[in-house]
Amino acid sequence: MLSVNSLVKVYPGPVAALQGVTLDVPKGMFGLLGPNGAGKTTFMRILSGVLEPTSGSVTLDGKDVLADPHTLRASLGYLPQDFGFFPHLTGQRMLEYLLKLKGIDGPSGVSRLAAELLERVNLAHAAQRKVKDYSGGMRQRLGIAQAIAGNPRLIIVDEPTAGLDPEERLRFYRILSELAQDRTVILSTHIVEDVAVLCPRFAVIRQGKVVALTSPRTARESLVGTIYEGDVEGAMLDEMRRTHRVTQAILVEGRNRVRVHAPSGNVPAGFEPVTGTLEDAYLLLMQGDAVAVGSAA
Repeated sequence: MLSVNSLVKVYPGPVAALQGVTLDVPKGMFGLLGPNGAGKTTFMRILSGVLEPTSGSVTLDGKDVLADPHTLRASLGYLPQDFGFFPHLTGQRMLEYLLKLKGIDGPSGVSRLAAELLERVNLAHAAQRKVKDYSGGMRQRLGIAQAIAGNPRLIIVDEPTAGLDPEERLRFYRILSELAQDRTVILSTHIVEDVAVLCPRFAVIRQGKVVALTSPRTARESLVGTIYEGDVEGAMLDEMRRTHRVTQAILVEGRNRVRVHAPSGNVPAGFEPVTGTLEDAYLLLMQGDAVAVGSAA
């Protein structure tokens, strides 16, 4: 169990990046969902031992990892948002280098271990290709290969699917899901679909605070009978935003398709009830409506 209690990080300015974050994260996949600038990366960097908090505590299986960072590093796999690879090295050589930096070896040596890790993330076929020739998804899989070296109990991945095409994203989903079977995996993302696909539990963070702790199913069920959808003329869209709680407004075949949150049932003419989505719930939270999906617990 990873336990985070009253975590605060204040940068010079002052800028409060984290404002008392408290979470208990059990084994399995756990999502941290929020917009860019919400404090997710600061939170991940503190958990990984890269950054010191201003105050608060973090324990892993009862051990204070802030007081003794080496305890955490021996049990941690980390894939940051921007991983610096050497483009001129092959995938095999790059991974061998990272394993040596981490002090990880295998019974048959570093080269054999690197080959096994590349096989596990479906990169064996590209082991001798230079990293500069890898796609974005292949680079992410190479990053996961180094993160799982040493069989860590905790894996942290920060915005892992940003910029990936749909096929690579699905492949990456499968890898993360498999990893979460026997360890804790924390997925930090601003992409709602990542959480909907992978995470049985997740927290929503906004402006350095946890504003919801829930599950995708619970968040969707909390919106039953409250979401309506209809067409709105472009000239009336701003007025609609002033008079109703708009969750989404998108163009569909050239028409403005608008979704509103209306628990009272007071909706514009022509709007019909629709099934609420996790994205509706998330966008309501970003507007400050914690009541809609349940406040943080």
